[in-house]
Amino acid sequence: MNPPTNQPPSPALLQILQDLAAGQTDVDSAVESIQKCSLGPADMQTVPGATVDLGRQARCGFGEVIYGEGKSTDLMTQVVQTQIAVGQGCLITRIDATAAAQLRRVFENTRYNAAARTLRIGCENESLEPIGVEGHSTHVAVVTAGSTDAAVAEEAAETLAWMGIACERIDDIGVAGPQRLLAAVPRLRSAAAIVVVAGMEGALPAALAGHVATPVIAVPASTGYGANFAGLTPLMGMLTSCAANVAVVNIDAGFKGGYLAGLIASGIMNAKAEASTAEDPSEAT
Repeated sequence: MNPPTNQPPSPALLQILQDLAAGQTDVDSAVESIQKCSLGPADMQTVPGATVDLGRQARCGFGEVIYGEGKSTDLMTQVVQTQIAVGQGCLITRIDATAAAQLRRVFENTRYNAAARTLRIGCENESLEPIGVEGHSTHVAVVTAGSTDAAVAEEAAETLAWMGIACERIDDIGVAGPQRLLAAVPRLRSAAAIVVVAGMEGALPAALAGHVATPVIAVPASTGYGANFAGLTPLMGMLTSCAANVAVVNIDAGFKGGYLAGLIASGIMNAKAEASTAEDPSEAT
């Protein structure tokens, strides 16, 4: 299968071109940098125990993510070093505190979220702080039905931050108190996509979806009493929802929910940028 040809250039490539146009770098340096960041599908690098897909960012807009559970710190260190060497920041999901601490001793620019079990490792001078909605016309809302769903929501929020997407958190607005959802609807309507994490019976995504003209990514959570069946009950409820704008990911899959919502927001942001450039070509630089 041929790679997509209409993918927007990566932020790193855009920065190189902007620096070149502004006279802040020379042609030789720009060519060297472009060779590092404009990688194709064949650009795989093997380390002992893994094959690192360095071309994914060029093909798919975002680089490869490391699933940390079950991987040794030595293996994760080698993978991260390979990504950082070509200017790709890294996201590790499902990493425990001990492994995260060991990696943070190796890499300087890191952000560990214990609740989300995520570790982000950035290139030099790359900001790893979450991106708030202020000043951003496109953002994703991450919503929880109850406070016990927060860890899954944190994973979604950290994923969005890694993708460079602004995120608004709205917590504890489940159907046990429907007035809380109604109060949040005006804020929810401004989001490009909404990630909804819910355990128990998983009713919130469908209830919320009827109030917005927005894609709703439902994430079933394994929180609840016995009949929740470790997330199977909300999963089945969400899958059988009659709300047409609800799509469902796996149980406790905050990363997947955040990533899908981030792709939606990223597509909107790229379309706005292209429209702005078409109206005013000077915006291209």
